[in-house]
Amino acid sequence: MMEDQAAELRTLMQNHSGWKIDPNNLQIHKTRIIAITSGKGGVGKTNIAVNMAIAYAQLGKKVILIDGDLGMANVNILLNMVPNYNLLHVINHQKKMSEIIQDTEFGIKFIAGANGFSRIANLSEDELSYFAEEFSMLGDADIIIIDTGAGISNNVLQFVASADEVYVVTTPEPTAITDAYGIIKIISTEFMNREINLKLIVNRVHSADEGRRIAERIMTIVGQFLNYKVEYLGFIYDDPTVMSSVIRQKPFMIVSPSSKPAICIKHIIGKIEKTELQGQSGVSKFLKKILGK
Repeated sequence: MMEDQAAELRTLMQNHSGWKIDPNNLQIHKTRIIAITSGKGGVGKTNIAVNMAIAYAQLGKKVILIDGDLGMANVNILLNMVPNYNLLHVINHQKKMSEIIQDTEFGIKFIAGANGFSRIANLSEDELSYFAEEFSMLGDADIIIIDTGAGISNNVLQFVASADEVYVVTTPEPTAITDAYGIIKIISTEFMNREINLKLIVNRVHSADEGRRIAERIMTIVGQFLNYKVEYLGFIYDDPTVMSSVIRQKPFMIVSPSSKPAICIKHIIGKIEKTELQGQSGVSKFLKKILGK
């Protein structure tokens, strides 16, 4: 088993031509907005969001990580930070966007607890205009990653339906698979008029084959019963490095950059970078979608 996993790791590294990607050869600047979501909590969604953000920063990208979880915001815990302000302060005209963005020791910028989004639909025209103007300041970023709350709240669906790409995280557990299918079903039916780029990440697997099997099972069911297309983005190994990094409040991309989970994250980022965004994208398009324009 260990030999098989070692071979899989070598293949991962070879498949994306190594991790030393020249930032000068990456795509022309265009903000890519990624929402990372799941059908249930406890599948490692936030950990993946944090470490993907750091992996992008290690490529020389300007990255902003937004905590979009309403009740269980915990990105700051993984980053070992205590935020004083969040997006709600911007919506309430208490702070400007530039005042709530926090630098981190890991090369990314962080916006805490995006609990203001649940109020956007009820804002006045002047408030909407102010918020849009402030949020547009994030357009200098190369990558914006939104860690949504788990489940199907309106807040989660707003993020999901407005992002350029949506990554649904699941694990091999039957309940996680069922819930992943559930959120895909809701997305595909609630937003039939929008082309949403949905992809799967299978977390806590013991082999590449297990990740592929889980993804294929979900994709097959989604195709048969929903007539909807979901792509498989990649897998992340179940590894004690992850829990150790959580306890230390330092992302595993920093604590152990050569660990199996870190290599998997690098591979996923490599695949994303090979895919160009289709149609309009970026902060302006995101705002139009989330504000119902």
